Amino acid sequence: MMTGAAHAAPETNRPWLDAAQSPDARADQLVKAMTLDEKIQTVFGYFSTDFESKQYLAPKDGRKDSAGFVPGIERLGLPSQWQADAGMGVATQAASKNPVERTSLPSGLSTTATWDRKLAFAGGHMIGSEARMSGFNIMLAGSVNLMREPRNGRNFEYGGEDPLLAGVMVGEQIRGIQSNHMVSTLKHFAFNDQETNRNHINVKIEDAAGRMSDLLALQIAMEVGDPGSVMCAYNRVNGPYACESDYLLNEVLKKDWGFKGYVMSDWGATHSTIPAAMAGLDQQSGHPFDKSAYFNEALKEAVVNGHVPQSRLDDMVKRITRTMFAHGLTEHPVKAATTKDAGIDFAANGKISQTGAEEGMVLLKNSRDILPLAATVRTIAIIGGHANVGVMSGGGSAQVYPIGLSPVPNEGPQFFPGPMVYHRSSPMQELASRTKAKISYADGKDLKAAAKLAAASDLVIVFGNQWTAESIDAPDLNLPNKQDDLIAAVAKANSKTVVVLQTGGPVVMPWLNNVAAVLEAWYPGTNGGAAIARVLTGEVNPSGRLPATFPASVAQLPRPVIDGDAVTKDEDILNKTTTNYNIEGAAVGYKWFDLKGHKPLFPFGYGLSYTTFALSDLAANKAGKGIEVTFSVKNTGKRDGKAVGQVYIAPAKGGWEAPKRLGGWDKVEVKAGETGKATVKVDPRLLAMYDSASKTWKIAPGEYVVTLADSAGAKPAATVKVSLDAQTVDIHGK
Repeated sequence: MMTGAAHAAPETNRPWLDAAQSPDARADQLVKAMTLDEKIQTVFGYFSTDFESKQYLAPKDGRKDSAGFVPGIERLGLPSQWQADAGMGVATQAASKNPVERTSLPSGLSTTATWDRKLAFAGGHMIGSEARMSGFNIMLAGSVNLMREPRNGRNFEYGGEDPLLAGVMVGEQIRGIQSNHMVSTLKHFAFNDQETNRNHINVKIEDAAGRMSDLLALQIAMEVGDPGSVMCAYNRVNGPYACESDYLLNEVLKKDWGFKGYVMSDWGATHSTIPAAMAGLDQQSGHPFDKSAYFNEALKEAVVNGHVPQSRLDDMVKRITRTMFAHGLTEHPVKAATTKDAGIDFAANGKISQTGAEEGMVLLKNSRDILPLAATVRTIAIIGGHANVGVMSGGGSAQVYPIGLSPVPNEGPQFFPGPMVYHRSSPMQELASRTKAKISYADGKDLKAAAKLAAASDLVIVFGNQWTAESIDAPDLNLPNKQDDLIAAVAKANSKTVVVLQTGGPVVMPWLNNVAAVLEAWYPGTNGGAAIARVLTGEVNPSGRLPATFPASVAQLPRPVIDGDAVTKDEDILNKTTTNYNIEGAAVGYKWFDLKGHKPLFPFGYGLSYTTFALSDLAANKAGKGIEVTFSVKNTGKRDGKAVGQVYIAPAKGGWEAPKRLGGWDKVEVKAGETGKATVKVDPRLLAMYDSASKTWKIAPGEYVVTLADSAGAKPAATVKVSLDAQTVDIHGK
């Protein structure tokens, strides 16, 4: 095994170490030089954290308390694979007695809510650099599962409900991570859109509907980010498990999309040896999470006996090693971090995280321009949410432990996916340094005391928190622990109540009409307190836009009750744990609301600013097989700000899964009184319906309506029509 030492210079007997050759040529030569045991070693991964029971000892060469480890081969110059969770930064497993403290980005939803490609890339580059400096060369990031279920406990890791927006934004983060000579995954492949019975739930979805929704999001992320690996999901899809689905792995991913990287399993998502190998799984991850070491001795036996062809094993190994060569893992070896901080510039990285949080916050309501906070406010009451000490983060394998560790101990589950963790960036302390007002705090547990403090203050800021986490779904869309009652009581005592939400996804707001302002801050990351304070005081003009619809109630959802929740008997698991995504098909999120005529609480793409904008000069013309759209954005207010002009597309005669689709967007920064220009190119696939028989996208002839708006639910700022001829577009949109 290698332990991270630098590889030897290219030699005659190790020609695959010559970086002047193509990754394919290098991998071909390496595979030919490998023994059967070395090949098996390369396709079998270990968990790198000891279990409490001590029945399993993590490999000594793995990075302590990390996600995974695949040993390298010293004689061949092949480095080990050190794998780190996850999409918000370098995570530490919950079992750790000494968690690693690293910079946390805001949640994936927050990053997507920026609608800013450059920020997504910058955040990815930052966490990738910290992973590399911490001794990792593979990051289990790139989460792009669509928000079919707003109660999904992992929505905070993902990119929202629209395939274009989610695919582009997560793809940019993947690209940023891999700019550090790292490999990032793309996950979870596919349709892992709920946590309830996630290990066995059978998702029913027709091919065309899947290709125009979840799979399109994953495909766009693959095209933008070029991930080295794809992680297959826990759930089943139309019968087979995702990690042994010939349809998903061989047909869609490798054949149709031409993916050249390798497929790794999620931790505990492998269920067989021969079926999984033949269906396209290239690497089993996280032993002993699975019931058996399927890709170790069992796979070796299957190859020796001819049940798995030698050529298939060689393909598995080539895909892994080709990826390592393509991303420079051999030429740029990582070393184990020798110090706690590993030489990381936490101040600089915290600013990158803070900028992302500021740009991703969405101002949902602002009656009488109560925000930004006026200089004349003399007394402010801050209530709830532990806002006196920190900001909330989401739980599970994506948990990045805060610098200085959590200031709020012993809340939430004692074990995975808990405990609840807060980052040490206090909104209250940050506000205190930015205002002359006297600030008082109440934890909100006593409603009468909170209301009394509110009544005695000029203005109130209530923090409403919703902790969500991997492996569990939220029971509903209400704030937990009777926080809705708290907000209602405070608003009754003082009409100048501002609500700051730290949530994993959409929530309902029964108190909305009685509060003056609402700011959705998501999980704002390492410097979240400063980010919140800067937005509230107007140092930053909010420019985030919702990446997902906020329903008015669960009754508006395709599945008001989460499927599979009541099934607990072993004999029922494989027969009755199903969910039918054909109910909405490709009409996910705002498309479902449009289709059914539901009025949401807040629509997809919605967000306010401290200034005002006018969208105009819309023009659209055919460009290749797609459309090119141009428009103007004028800042009609008194503050500099950023607008997100959104382009929606629809066939004039209908015929799609929903009345309209997001065709593109541009986030434009405009100074007060000035006008900015924007150009959007619409991918031909977004103008087409997928045809399963021919595996192509079909654009129907006729007129298409191009709409410019500032949300999916807003009155159009302008519309134009474009006539298109009948066209066939290939699987890649060409």
